[in-house]
Amino acid sequence: MRKSLDSTADGWLCGLAGVLIFSGSLPATRVAVLGLDPLFLTGARATIAGALGILLLALLRAARPERRELGPLVVVALGVVVGFPLLTALALRHVNSAHAIVFVGLLPLATALFGVLRGGERPQPAFWIFSGLGSAAVVAFALRHGVDASPVGDALMLAAIVVCGLGYAEGARLSRRLGGWQVICWALVISLPVMAPLAFWLRPASFATVGAAAWWGLAYVSLFSMLIGFVFWYRGLALGGIAGVGQLQLLQPFFGFLLAALVLHEAVPPAMIGVTAVVIACVAGARRFGSLAPAARASAPRA
Repeated sequence: MRKSLDSTADGWLCGLAGVLIFSGSLPATRVAVLGLDPLFLTGARATIAGALGILLLALLRAARPERRELGPLVVVALGVVVGFPLLTALALRHVNSAHAIVFVGLLPLATALFGVLRGGERPQPAFWIFSGLGSAAVVAFALRHGVDASPVGDALMLAAIVVCGLGYAEGARLSRRLGGWQVICWALVISLPVMAPLAFWLRPASFATVGAAAWWGLAYVSLFSMLIGFVFWYRGLALGGIAGVGQLQLLQPFFGFLLAALVLHEAVPPAMIGVTAVVIACVAGARRFGSLAPAARASAPRA
């Protein structure tokens, strides 16, 4: 029992670390697409992270995934390596990062739903109440301050949330067997045959015209958003439960807002403080009533 509690606490701490890292993704992407094509950015970030993934797998002599794990790894790759980065990069051509970030408030619900469908988790009914209230608070905040946003940008963000939720849940399920860092590394490797040629084909005609800010944005999303963040995030979901730990994503918009204000000098409405307080309370409630899948307690990652 003590070991189970320690694992759950470790899962929530790892999940929080992942959320903090991911909070910089949309502001960094926003900076990057000001100087780089969204399609090139998607291919380049996956290619850079994939090369680092190959290096990690080789240095640490990770076991190859079994044949039955290849299909789920493809789903992870399509969701978090290709789908979410591409859709958000395209969306940020139509909306600013502060507006796009609020859609992340829907990600915990999407992750929890896929955690039930794919991870076999069964949260208590009260969990859904807290999760729904937290998401509703974020969405209401978005509607109040973003009604004049682009419908195209919003549709792209909604699609990004769906594919990302699936990729999170599938990756967490695999992490119970493979380990968190192995899952994202293998997903990146699987994506390389497509993403590397895409990045080469869509490279800028002249790199001299690309500003330093865009390169810093590419560096962040390649190293932190595409690799390091997932090491913590998938471990957190696997140990603490997909549905429960996934609720930490409710905090991501507000961490992102602060970064958007500090880095991009975008306006942050004062009402954000009140909504943040509501969201924190909902995360605490969701943590209380979330449940672990039996597999999360019984299985351990392979070496």
